[in-house]
Amino acid sequence: MNIKLPFEQMPNPYITPALNLNFHYFFMRKYWFAYLAKALVVFPGGFGTLDEMFELLTLAQTHKLAKKITVVIYGASYWKNVINLEMLAEKGAIALKDMDLFQFADTPEEAFRILKDGLTANHLDGESYGPRSEAPIPDSPAPSAQEELGPDIAKTQS
Repeated sequence: MNIKLPFEQMPNPYITPALNLNFHYFFMRKYWFAYLAKALVVFPGGFGTLDEMFELLTLAQTHKLAKKITVVIYGASYWKNVINLEMLAEKGAIALKDMDLFQFADTPEEAFRILKDGLTANHLDGESYGPRSEAPIPDSPAPSAQEELGPDIAKTQS
């Protein structure tokens, strides 16, 4: 999911053209990230990275997502120098419990463990999730896209 920028953002050269989604507007790109994501891994970056990370954290903090999302902030020393999230909690700018919305990881193994634990706890219901080669149950309708993807952005209350 790329955004057209005058510099720096280029599609991954290994992605197939059919999967190369280019967006013109940031809000549409962020919407589709939030809609489809079950987890977010944030690598060291700049304004755009901070914008996307805080957008998803704010949606999670304010319960605007209908699903729990696992957020891994990769590279603790980098991020703790860029922004002092602990200070935000200490000063009351965010609640102490908001620190539970994300976890830091410094190795691929640590990030994988956090992702596996979060995805298992929040999105798998104990069924065996192996390859999708099981035979369909006779006379059962195919699941809808919504059923396959799970809940997305929270439904607004009337």
